[in-house]
Amino acid sequence: MSETATNTLQYRVDGREDAPVLVLGPSLGTTFHMWDRQIPELTRDWRVVRFDLPGHGGAPAEPFTSVAELGDRLLATLDALGVQRFGYAGCSLGGAVGLDLALRAPHRVASLALVATSPRFGTADEFRQRGVIVRANGLEPMARTAPEQWFTPLFAGAQPAIVDWAVQMVRTTDPACYIAACEALAVFDVREALGSIGIPVLVLVGSEDQVTGPAEARTLVAGIADARLAVVPGASHLAPVEQPAAVTDLLTEHFSGIVPETSGTLAVPPPPVPVVEPAPALSEAEPAEAGRPDPYERGLGLRREVLGDAHVDQALADDPDGAFQELVTRYAWGEVWSREGLDRRTRSVVTLTALVAGGHREALADHTRAALRNGLSPEELREIVLHAGVYCGFPAAETALRVVSRVIAEETTPPA
Repeated sequence: MSETATNTLQYRVDGREDAPVLVLGPSLGTTFHMWDRQIPELTRDWRVVRFDLPGHGGAPAEPFTSVAELGDRLLATLDALGVQRFGYAGCSLGGAVGLDLALRAPHRVASLALVATSPRFGTADEFRQRGVIVRANGLEPMARTAPEQWFTPLFAGAQPAIVDWAVQMVRTTDPACYIAACEALAVFDVREALGSIGIPVLVLVGSEDQVTGPAEARTLVAGIADARLAVVPGASHLAPVEQPAAVTDLLTEHFSGIVPETSGTLAVPPPPVPVVEPAPALSEAEPAEAGRPDPYERGLGLRREVLGDAHVDQALADDPDGAFQELVTRYAWGEVWSREGLDRRTRSVVTLTALVAGGHREALADHTRAALRNGLSPEELREIVLHAGVYCGFPAAETALRVVSRVIAEETTPPA
């Protein structure tokens, strides 16, 4: 076991030092112990490196902002171990890391196994909503629903000790790191890039997985040239835990023909030396393009991140000619909200205060939801309304408090 700096990950190594390396990545809310039952068989031929996500399993609570950043931390960890080329198997979020590495560092990954993985996990709204619930209630709602998300009812009923172990993994996770992982998954989308993956890929999915099931697995197989599908009967999301023998056999078979280097330095071609050439003179018929890029697309993306796809889609549908929504998207979101001078939390505070003052109840409800997504807590939202009441008037604040309290209750109440 090793505890590392903020740019690396907590890990464990099993197996012979001279064996080729196989890296195993965990699912959100789990630790590397989710792979325990694969280790005895895999270490016969492999040096197995398992890692914990930040804030999971006692790992340092250093949140990451994207799947790519998590991939960079893993590569830094492997660099410190002297590992250059390796096989990789990951479950769910761990699988997303594998996809990222196969796209950004294909010279490092010899072969890939994706367990319960998707090129896009649900919708951005779903993961941001999960973050809102955790921020307001802690991880207990996620821990309570983990068994039904991860295991089939038959397994959960027959293996209560394993179910309790799974629940405790979630309960002991750092909430801020869990929320950060949700935010990273909210923007993860490699659907358009799958065709550029050129290594052998095993796509493994539980037949009963309701989180990232066979449909998502088939999307991966359809998009990756050298991919094959394996559906594990009687397994849900954590197939390595629920059906360990079947998963181990599939991994062993897949990686048996792929032997990455066990030592030595990976030969990576040096980057090309840039060649400086004089720019061609512009003719009068070809003037240089003036002005800045149109901020509309940037604004639309940010608007969706903050307010959610459902809200934006409805707003666009309600505008017959699109002129008003184009104006709002381009200038409010593409110009002002996109500026770097204030962070999103601060912009939410300013926006809410202005909406309280103007008595704009519907917009206040929308931006209360946005503020929760931007990291403000229910307590902070109530403080904003209280403070605004002094300067905007108590009647306006009283009305605003009813709106804000209703939205908080809607957004932070865990699913039944």
